[in-house]
Amino acid sequence: MISMRVIAGDLRGRTIHAPKGTATRPTTDRVREAIFSMIGPFFHGGICLDLFAGSGALGIEAISRGMDKSIFVDISSSETIDDNVKKLGIDKQAQVYALSYSKAIQRIARIGLQVTVVFLDPPYQLGVLEDALRSLVVAKILSPHAVLVAEMDQKTMTPDILSLHVRKEVRYGSTKVVIYDYDASIDE
Repeated sequence: MISMRVIAGDLRGRTIHAPKGTATRPTTDRVREAIFSMIGPFFHGGICLDLFAGSGALGIEAISRGMDKSIFVDISSSETIDDNVKKLGIDKQAQVYALSYSKAIQRIARIGLQVTVVFLDPPYQLGVLEDALRSLVVAKILSPHAVLVAEMDQKTMTPDILSLHVRKEVRYGSTKVVIYDYDASIDE
């Protein structure tokens, strides 16, 4: 079992575990630190959506750095995420959905939540990143100045979604991280 540590904030140094097997590809500490340096590094409340959450490391890190709540979505590793948030004592700040990304987005839209930060790290071979980004915009669940962080294979063409503006694009080995800013004034 792969163990990782929370990098900063209230939970700094605490251990979380990745799901067993090779189905998930945990975001490395180096990449997580770089992501939060680009979008934060700390927050004053808000709701985080961690799609394709795997271990939940990104959403947990967001709570540790000041987010009020994280919604974790992963159809295959929800038990691992549940274990991690309970072990850290943040289960009241976490919602875990064992759903597909599309069903989770629909559920969040029905509830009427507005998310401020979204992490998307789908399995590269599924090829669903662009659809997931578009679904988030169409569902109208993004707060007016939401930030979206998409991880993809470095060879993947950066998805171009009308109301999402690329703030930054960085490569780390075989991974490309793209930071998008949402512009609520432009409808998809």
